[in-house]
Amino acid sequence: MTQWPDGYGRRVLDEVDSTLNEAARIAPGLSGPEWIMAHRQTAARGRRGRAWANPKGNLAATLVLFPDEPPGVAALRSFVASLALFDACVAVCGRSEGFALKWPNDVLLNGGKLAGILLESTGQGAQMAHLSIGIGLNLTDAPLPAMVEPGAVSPVSLFSETGANVDPETFLDFLAAAYARHETTFTTYGFEPIRTAWLARA
Repeated sequence: MTQWPDGYGRRVLDEVDSTLNEAARIAPGLSGPEWIMAHRQTAARGRRGRAWANPKGNLAATLVLFPDEPPGVAALRSFVASLALFDACVAVCGRSEGFALKWPNDVLLNGGKLAGILLESTGQGAQMAHLSIGIGLNLTDAPLPAMVEPGAVSPVSLFSETGANVDPETFLDFLAAAYARHETTFTTYGFEPIRTAWLARA
């Protein structure tokens, strides 16, 4: 069991078009960071607007943040999120073997794609209104190879590769705790320790 981090909101939805879309809708009314998780997405998307397959039982979540750094610095949180995903997976499985991080935004397990990260932001020029970090992770099921783009890394699930059976809400607790730790490192010490930790897992 892990403790939900202080200062982060948590909302769990049965169904939504996309947690990233929901983040954009609610961000103007939020007063601080907020995790949004949905048990089902009807219009999930990945990089460059591609559809993201999200079978029931997998994790679909978005973290809404309000960074006060320039956009280029704020975007480095893709590395923060990657580290958090890696650590959460290790925590629920009890092992680190087989896990690796891949540029620019993937978490691999035994060479297959386990998770993806997508950043979206709003604002004008150097002023960022909010940053959304969308995360999709194959907890129980992986999309069929025919559902991914040609040449892409074949998807795998946490359950198929490790036997770890964890529900999305439980995993979110581990992910939020891990993210909060790395976010504190990032805002306190800058990108260098994040970069070092990421490279060690790449």
